[in-house]
Amino acid sequence: MNTDRLYDAVASKGHVCIGLDTAADYIPLAERKKAKNDAEAVLAFNKSLIDATWDVCACFKVQIAYYEEMGISGLSAYSKTLSYIKDKGCLSIGDIKRADIADTASRYAKAHFKGEFEADFVTLNPYMGMDSIEPWLKEAAVLGKGAFVLMKTSNPGMRDFQYQEIAESADKNIKRVYDVLGSKMSSLAQKYRGKSGYGMFGVVVGCTEKDEAAEIRRAYPDLFFLIPGYGAQGGDAQTVALLLREGNGGVVNASRSIITAWQKEEGAGNADLSFAAGAARRAAVKMRDEIMGVIS
Repeated sequence: MNTDRLYDAVASKGHVCIGLDTAADYIPLAERKKAKNDAEAVLAFNKSLIDATWDVCACFKVQIAYYEEMGISGLSAYSKTLSYIKDKGCLSIGDIKRADIADTASRYAKAHFKGEFEADFVTLNPYMGMDSIEPWLKEAAVLGKGAFVLMKTSNPGMRDFQYQEIAESADKNIKRVYDVLGSKMSSLAQKYRGKSGYGMFGVVVGCTEKDEAAEIRRAYPDLFFLIPGYGAQGGDAQTVALLLREGNGGVVNASRSIITAWQKEEGAGNADLSFAAGAARRAAVKMRDEIMGVIS
């Protein structure tokens, strides 16, 4: 089960999940000009970052929107990025946030759990209902894959729906809409549990609300967390630590703060792929050590 592999990766390499949300203008200009097109430049940039950081991060998250924007060549770069991550022996999250039901969801699952867009995990939007999750479960159970289901995100708009209070509930742990989702995913974890103690499907939980973090971890001890919101959105290592269980059970995503770290370094005007990759590694190590420092 991939959740067990991710648990082991966190134990050995730390909690950082590097987001390859790669836009062409994140690439040093000289390197971008060398490429035939932006998709080729993005792929070369991604490979250099993966080479520089695979041993200091638990996994890579590849956001498909940045590749769809570039059309067919962009989707080719998306596919080749996922393959390169796999070749390095690392885990990938296809950040696709799909939401559909029945046969359509099943076909999405087949497309992103195997074939040219194969990833180890995907992200899913559950708000059509559990019948939008079940087709993914069937495919994942056969293939050993996993998913992270949006539960409590880190964007300001999360309060529009996720934070709506439930008027009455027989289960006292259910207070808000996101708790309903968490409860249902915990039930699934009972059926699909790995050796590490976590369910096959985890949830997305932002690290921007420190006062709720410990309570959320207590409520969902068997769910692995994909944790956005670190850094620029206000999340910090102290909040991350509260969302973990015995120092594991979650990966913390960072995208632009790592992949564009080169832009803030002296000499950025003459940057090449090696320069950018070195900056990314330093940023990833800094983030990893910040989190480990608090946990320790």
